[in-house]
Amino acid sequence: MTSQSGKRSSGWSLRSMLIRPELGSFVGLIVVYCFFAIMGGAVFIGAPGWSSWLNIAAEVGIVALPVGLLMISGELDISVGSVIPASAMTAAIISGYFDLAAPIGIAAGLGVGVFVGFINGYLVTHTPIPSLIITIGTMFSVMGLTLGFAVLIVGSTSVSLVPDASTKLLLGTFIGGMFNVSMFWWLGFSMIVYYILHVAPIGNWIFAVGGDRESARNAGIPTTALTVGLYMLSGFAAAFVGILQLMTYTSAQVATGQSFIFNSIMCVVIGGVLLTGGSGSVVGIVIGTATFAIVNQGIFFSGLDPNVGSVIIGALLLAAVLSNDTFRTLALTFATKKSK
Repeated sequence: MTSQSGKRSSGWSLRSMLIRPELGSFVGLIVVYCFFAIMGGAVFIGAPGWSSWLNIAAEVGIVALPVGLLMISGELDISVGSVIPASAMTAAIISGYFDLAAPIGIAAGLGVGVFVGFINGYLVTHTPIPSLIITIGTMFSVMGLTLGFAVLIVGSTSVSLVPDASTKLLLGTFIGGMFNVSMFWWLGFSMIVYYILHVAPIGNWIFAVGGDRESARNAGIPTTALTVGLYMLSGFAAAFVGILQLMTYTSAQVATGQSFIFNSIMCVVIGGVLLTGGSGSVVGIVIGTATFAIVNQGIFFSGLDPNVGSVIIGALLLAAVLSNDTFRTLALTFATKKSK
C-alpha cells in the first residue's frame, strides 16, 4: 500500500490506489486527451500532435518538478520565469558574443540559476518574509539585471549563438524533425526527482517540512539546508531550460520565460500537489504537466478559440484543488481505519 505522501509501505490494494491524488489527475488526462483526439482528428493523435504537446511538456515539466518539491515542502518559487532568460542570455553572451567555448557559457548560465536559487533559499530561511514575496522580488531583480547587462555589454536585448554539432545534438536537436531532445532530459529529471522524493530518505524530510516545519526542525531535520537545496535545484532546472531553448532556437531573448511561472504551478496543482504542502507525488506532477500540454496544443489542432483553452485549464485547476482535498480526506480516513 502507498500512503498519501507517496512513500511505499507493505503491499498494494485497489482501495489504496483509488484514494491516491494521482487518480484524479490521471482521469483528467484521459478525458482531455480523448476530447482533443476527437476534435483534432488524425493529425493530433499522430506524430505531429504528439511531438507538439510533448515538446511543450518537456520544457514546462523540467521546471515543474523542483517547483513541485518546493510546494510539497510548503514553499513557492516565482523567480523561475526570470532565471530562464537570464541563464540563456548569460550563455549566449559568453559563448556567442565573446566566442568562448560552449561548455563555459553553459556552466555560467547554470551557475546563474543555482546562485539565484541560493539567494532565494537563504532569504526564505533567514527572514520572516513569505517565499512568495521573496521570489517575486528576486524575479524582478533578475529581470532588471538581465536587461541592464544585456544592453550594457551587447547593446541589444537579444543575442545569437550557433552551437557546435555535439552541443546541438545533446541539447537542441529535433529527432525526426519533430521531437525535441528535451523530452529525454525531462525523463531524466523525472527519474532523479522521483528518487529524491519517493526513494531516498530526504523525501521523508520534504514531506515532514511541508506538514509541519517546526516539528520537523525539532525532530532533527535540517530544514534550513533542505530548503536552500530545493531552491538551488529549482534555479538549476529553470536555468537548464533556458540553455535548452538557447541551443534549440540559437537565440536568447530578455523578454522570455514569464509564462513558465504560472504554467509550472498549474502543472503541479493539476498533478495533485496540495497548495498547503505536505502531500504530492512526482507521478502526479508528470501527469499534470502532460495534461496542461495537451490542452495547450490541442486547442491549436482542433481549431477552437484559444480562449477555450484558458477555460479548460481553469476548470482543471479548480477541479484539481477540489479533488485534492477529497482524496486527502479519503486517505486520512483510510489510514485511520488501518491503524485501528
